[in-house]
Amino acid sequence: MQREAFADGLLDFCNRSVTSFHAAANVASRLEAAGFKQLREGEAWRLDKGGKYFLIRNRSAVIAFEIGKGDLADDGFRIIGAHTDSPSFKAKPGPCIVTQDGYIKLNTESYGGAILSTWLDRPLSLAGRAVVLHGDWLEERLFDCSRPLAVIPNLAIHLNRSINDGYAYNKQVDMLPLIGRAKGIDNPGGWLAGIIAAEVNTGPEALVDYDAFLYEAEPGCRMGDLLSASRQDNLTMVYAALDGIIHSGVAATKVVAFFDNEEVGSATAPGADSEFLGGVLLRLVRALGGDESDYLQACANSAAISADAAHAVHPNHPDKHDPINRPVLGGGPTIKYSAAQKYTTNGVTAAWFAQVCEEAGVPVQRYVNRSDIAGGSTIGPAMSKHTGIATVDVGAPILAMHSIRETGHVDDAVYSAKAFRAFYDMVTSRP
Repeated sequence: MQREAFADGLLDFCNRSVTSFHAAANVASRLEAAGFKQLREGEAWRLDKGGKYFLIRNRSAVIAFEIGKGDLADDGFRIIGAHTDSPSFKAKPGPCIVTQDGYIKLNTESYGGAILSTWLDRPLSLAGRAVVLHGDWLEERLFDCSRPLAVIPNLAIHLNRSINDGYAYNKQVDMLPLIGRAKGIDNPGGWLAGIIAAEVNTGPEALVDYDAFLYEAEPGCRMGDLLSASRQDNLTMVYAALDGIIHSGVAATKVVAFFDNEEVGSATAPGADSEFLGGVLLRLVRALGGDESDYLQACANSAAISADAAHAVHPNHPDKHDPINRPVLGGGPTIKYSAAQKYTTNGVTAAWFAQVCEEAGVPVQRYVNRSDIAGGSTIGPAMSKHTGIATVDVGAPILAMHSIRETGHVDDAVYSAKAFRAFYDMVTSRP
């Protein structure tokens, strides 16, 4: 694995995957280039040992698998899960607001737990999915405006002298993006519909609905070994897992599951807290001539990794971290623990992932929240709940998680990909 090329590829993937829809489309493109064949949930499946397949749900979640040539019930699955979504702002229906002073604003709602202040005073663009009436059919089309269109301006310090003493941002008041002045714009109330319709090559009258999200227009970049880019949580893990399934051997049936809606709880059809993964695995077993008993046996002989970003020790706030378990940028993938089971890791699953890393020559770190600070969760608990598969939670450490722009390290992305390749290659890498 060439370190520089991998880092450049990751940045390009983050820059192009501006929404979960675009992330899924980019994943699908790479899978097809690697010889994976697309399946559809609404059609019968005919699968072969050694075959490579993938399917997409909601255009935002992807499951791919390469079938091992041994006995599936005995060998089980090797699964890596991650998520395609990141915190953002979503346009509401009929979103354009024309103020009494002649400004055009977008009426938005927050998606996920963004650090609100980081979205201010940055050029923002729009991307998402449009639903178009094409003849008698509703057709989905992705769009990416790929240029600055809006900004969320701060209030001048002269009008808010206490801003640097702390400020509670109101999402309906402070966080609405400014488009410009209504003067000189035809139909300012329909501005967004016009923009989206033009992007998907249709007229505004054919645009039935859309899912439109804001994103930072400035692309990510490298600063030496540091990566400064949007959506590293969790596209770094998606990219590393994708590398793993494409560039590893086939010791057992390999699976990647890239879910949507993790940032809002995963309880959706394309989310991890659904039957998506379990249903795909069961259909896989049945398509190869097995039954429910074979499926349950395969799950018992399986191992899974929930791959999501981890918190690196912050150089300006070291006191926010556990006194012993203190992962740093560049130190390697991080095993995440939680007594409350916000993460699925236990002593056994942690031990086999550490063994995988040792075999791959990859350093491993450990993370636990300070006992007086509540942490977040991942897709891990949902994955294990719906399949019963022993799972470990790991992730590349980053700084400023849920900022519009997060900071990671080249080595952690590379180490993660190496560990994931080794996980797929090792028959015994399971509890």
